[in-house]
Amino acid sequence: MMMVLFNMVARRNSLAEARHASALAWLPAMLLGAGLGLMARQAMAADAGQEEWNWHVQATSTTQRHGSFSSPYAGPNSLPPHESAKETVDATLFLGLRLWKGGELYLNPELDQGYGLANTLGAAGFTSGDAYKVGHDSVYGRLHRAFLRQTLALGPDAGIVEAGANQLAGARPDERLTLTLGKISVVDLFDGNSYAHDPRADFLNWAVIDSGAFDYAADSWGFSAGATAEWVRGDWSLRGGFYAMSKRPNGETLDGKFGQRQWLVEAERRFIWMGRPGAVRLLGFVTEARMASYVDALNLFQATGQMPTDLAPLRRFQRKHGVAFNAEQEVAQGVGAFVRCSWNDGRTEAYDFTDINRSVAAGLQIKGSFWRQPEHTLGLALASNGLSGQARRFFAAGGLGILVGDGMLPHAANERILEAYYKFPLGRFLSVTGDYQHLRNPAYNADRGPVSALALRLHAEY
Repeated sequence: MMMVLFNMVARRNSLAEARHASALAWLPAMLLGAGLGLMARQAMAADAGQEEWNWHVQATSTTQRHGSFSSPYAGPNSLPPHESAKETVDATLFLGLRLWKGGELYLNPELDQGYGLANTLGAAGFTSGDAYKVGHDSVYGRLHRAFLRQTLALGPDAGIVEAGANQLAGARPDERLTLTLGKISVVDLFDGNSYAHDPRADFLNWAVIDSGAFDYAADSWGFSAGATAEWVRGDWSLRGGFYAMSKRPNGETLDGKFGQRQWLVEAERRFIWMGRPGAVRLLGFVTEARMASYVDALNLFQATGQMPTDLAPLRRFQRKHGVAFNAEQEVAQGVGAFVRCSWNDGRTEAYDFTDINRSVAAGLQIKGSFWRQPEHTLGLALASNGLSGQARRFFAAGGLGILVGDGMLPHAANERILEAYYKFPLGRFLSVTGDYQHLRNPAYNADRGPVSALALRLHAEY
């Protein structure tokens, strides 16, 4: 399998020159980070155990290709049956600064380049979480995160939190109230999972790393602006948030006036079961935005005989609500299991994430100590995504969603996904991952597929 992956990467497409440019474009950020690192170490020496500021960097390249598959017909949002390999490349600088007691500022400038398969279309459980909905041939930069974190102690300090990306080392109280304000990804704070949540380190499929029916507020790059308050006491956490939706479904620009917004609340309970750590989380969300309902679109189709390709005239202020449950449990030394279940009402078009109304995913993460490679990781996951009855009728009539739409859907079925990855280190700061995915009924269409996709991910971090 790895030989196939390396052969796939060897067949570079016409983006080769642009990728050389991207490597040069990252150099200033890396040099800046190195200089900041020297100063950060001086700050650490001045006050051992507490950082006044820090820096971290990451760079990830993900190359993905799918094999040919049966496709008797296709629509505007279909995954093409034949397609060349696609690559995404990104580099991020994580800057952290302690402002005052409990106050921290974080900035994450990032350079991005490349495309997902089919320009990130064709499957509701899309195959690469490292692929944004906006693809570019050339390198471009964005400030993806810029947020303030204020921690208020509600009890004595309980220990030291270690340094990391967007985390300053220092004392942290066991009972606390943490306020986060600014630009961030909603899933940085909500719907977390230790075994399936980071497309740069574990699984790639959207319906595995996040709850599929959690239509969270985000621009086309997956980020939003808003605020979260989180109360932590011992093994319990309760967090609530308020975030801006994009100005229109799947849009690149956020509604800065919060006229279109999302409310979220999540409860988390951590525990020890059979001597091993685990956690459960229950999340609820309500979206208030201008959305088109599937019923309105179907009524127009019945009246005119044509399904509109642009739903803008049908959009009116409505609410969408949903819930998501996810759990994790270490089941043996070096073996972790997870499960996700999510649902939304399925009455209106998908807004900012993907076209899923019901989703279930489960899997395992296994460390390589079982085969004498303790730094290696094997991941296995299954997922099943579904549509509401109204959504199925909408797509059958030729409707287009934000990720899927084959122009017809005579034989609808749940989209089923199998994903397996194997990750191993190359030195202290670099890891390589081979990933395989098998999709049955892509975009809920039993007439197309199945699809097999291979990916090679190179990830460096410091």
